[in-house]
Amino acid sequence: MKVAVVGATGLVGGVMLKVLEERRFPVDELLAVASDRSAGRTVRFRGREVPVIGMEAAIAARPDVALFSAGGNTSLEWAPRFAEAGCTVIDNSSAWRMYPDKKLVVPEVNGAVLAAEDRIIANPNCSTIQLVMALAPLHRAYGVDRVVVSTYQAVTGTGMKAVQQLENERRGITGEMAYPFPIDRNVIPRCDVFTENGYTKEEMKLVNETKKILDPAIRVTATAVRVPVTGGHSEAVNVEFAREFELEEVRRLLREAPGVVVQDEPAKDEYPMPLLAHDRDAVFVGRIRRDDTQPRTLNLWIVADNLRKGAATNAVQIAELLVAQGLVARPLATT
Repeated sequence: MKVAVVGATGLVGGVMLKVLEERRFPVDELLAVASDRSAGRTVRFRGREVPVIGMEAAIAARPDVALFSAGGNTSLEWAPRFAEAGCTVIDNSSAWRMYPDKKLVVPEVNGAVLAAEDRIIANPNCSTIQLVMALAPLHRAYGVDRVVVSTYQAVTGTGMKAVQQLENERRGITGEMAYPFPIDRNVIPRCDVFTENGYTKEEMKLVNETKKILDPAIRVTATAVRVPVTGGHSEAVNVEFAREFELEEVRRLLREAPGVVVQDEPAKDEYPMPLLAHDRDAVFVGRIRRDDTQPRTLNLWIVADNLRKGAATNAVQIAELLVAQGLVARPLATT
């Protein structure tokens, strides 16, 4: 099986390579793909240096699967060309997520929607993935009516430039700014650009993607905030259900949900934190408690590594599901 990682020299692309290796995805040949300005560079995979190639060379090599993390404009231009060459594209950008004919997939939640004809599959926003992972089992049991979510998002969600800004500020170095304000010792109530309704694109991704994945009838409102953290995103979530619930049943449902880990012993100071979620693939849920101000309403605290389950791992899991279901070519047996 030929696997292309498009954007292999970027922050998420590097994690994709790491996850492919860790999960022993059946890669017979890796194509490390990036823009022409990255020509001559190499990336490390399975103990060897792999040369970086351009888009045209990658298409000519006819990969079976391409994991894209190279930005929305790049995906809009190049994903269809890979697909036309017979490749199945799993795209991490926001470019294809809301197209009606493109699947938006979290394998543990709605992986069953995948079909052989899907040539471009969208990976959801990092904040959406961890939100729907926790909401899905509860929605099946009680019917989610309304969600209020406030995010506390790591600078890695912006990219390498933002990580460098934070590191520079902590060292007292003047450098290039990814944000219009300092991020160290600060929180910025803006992720992505503002839209006409006063919400940012990140906030509207949470709204629209949650509806598409779980249920268009769910009402969602969001506030997305950037915080000086590098290891993962956190979310304070208030959920109103259509039916009554019991807290122990909620905890049981979450414990049994694939990919979810419950850390909910506040008396012992056991609750999810980015420090503990860093470099792990699970979605961590804690601070599970009733909202005493109105009926059928629950508070949750959700944390996940935004570069792993929020991006690279989810994309690789989609690819694994495609292989398991025979929706892409299986690798040749080896002896």
